[in-house]
Amino acid sequence: MEKRDYYEVLGVSKSASAEEIKKAYRKKAIEFHPDKNPGDKVAEENFKEAAEAYEVLSDPQKRQRYDQFGHAGMGNNGGFGGGSSMNMDDIFSHFGDIFGGHFGGSFGGFSGFGGGGSRGQRVRRGSDLRVKVKLTLAEIATGVEKKIKVNKYVTCSHCDGSGARDSHSTKTCDTCHGSGYVTQVQRTILGQMQTQSVCPTCGGEGKIVADKCTHCSGEGVVRAEEIITIKIPAGVAQGMQLSMQGKGNAARRGGVNGDLLIVIEEEKHPELIRDENDLIYNLLLSLPTAILGGTVEIPTVDGKVKVKIDKGTQPGKVLRLRNKGLPDVNRYGTGDLLVNIGVYIPETLSSDEKKVIEKLDESSNFKPTATATKNFFSHFKQMFG
Repeated sequence: MEKRDYYEVLGVSKSASAEEIKKAYRKKAIEFHPDKNPGDKVAEENFKEAAEAYEVLSDPQKRQRYDQFGHAGMGNNGGFGGGSSMNMDDIFSHFGDIFGGHFGGSFGGFSGFGGGGSRGQRVRRGSDLRVKVKLTLAEIATGVEKKIKVNKYVTCSHCDGSGARDSHSTKTCDTCHGSGYVTQVQRTILGQMQTQSVCPTCGGEGKIVADKCTHCSGEGVVRAEEIITIKIPAGVAQGMQLSMQGKGNAARRGGVNGDLLIVIEEEKHPELIRDENDLIYNLLLSLPTAILGGTVEIPTVDGKVKVKIDKGTQPGKVLRLRNKGLPDVNRYGTGDLLVNIGVYIPETLSSDEKKVIEKLDESSNFKPTATATKNFFSHFKQMFG
């Protein structure tokens, strides 16, 4: 199923401000909240879809990538993790402030997804990782699957990320009694004021590790190398950033993994120049070929093609090979290959060659015509405005 436009999902225009986007998301989240629509799978999917849209449009960098490249820029093509894989823990972890409470907490008068109307335990999030991937024009033209080795924090396999030596090595925090938050009551001139803050003893986790795992020293994560397969869609560009959700660093003692951000770098082609989705090739013809015509080979991203050169071809002429450029990353078509023609003029001549040229110069065919002169000046006028 094709993804809907994120602006359409939230019901805002592309020029909407950050505050308008936030308000629109809150409205959608309240409408489709699981507590308000128990057992309604459609509402749950709409709830996740709105969260996915807000995750992108509330982040200036992600929004800029989305505006430029669409869903492909967010990695929703070719196996990249998009918001469709977000679960409820992810949503409440990322957007707890929108829900009027902390992760899994109360939301707009509803009890909260599994929160029972009170603030839930704090959910940690692992940090994002950024890697650079170099691609040739041929790989960009077709899309490519690459395997990369990443050194990162992964969940400790001995304690399953809990940080404890065994299942009996954790206990409920005595300070917050497992809630992850402490409540303070202060007397003011307006009466008693109640505030909540993260528990200083357990850091919001609601539990204490009494006997730490010896393999991860109680952190729940260890350093390790992981081979990750990434599928890059066709048409990506230099500097474009794709993301794989949950492939970044693991969070300490459970929580939500960070993302893996893939930055695209283009390798320079020895003959072709990229101009957005078009490719440019500068062809230098010999003087006889320009005059008499002939056939030449032109490089493309998928091999060489033969192109006919008409007799009397002028320098500055541009040949356009349709659909021989690069595909649009949003699948809006394919660019062209533009062949800029130049003519090589010999710098030195033998005496015999000089006599031939001098003889040709006497012919009227080698004198610029009025039409040729007009076209020449018109061409330069367009170039320099």
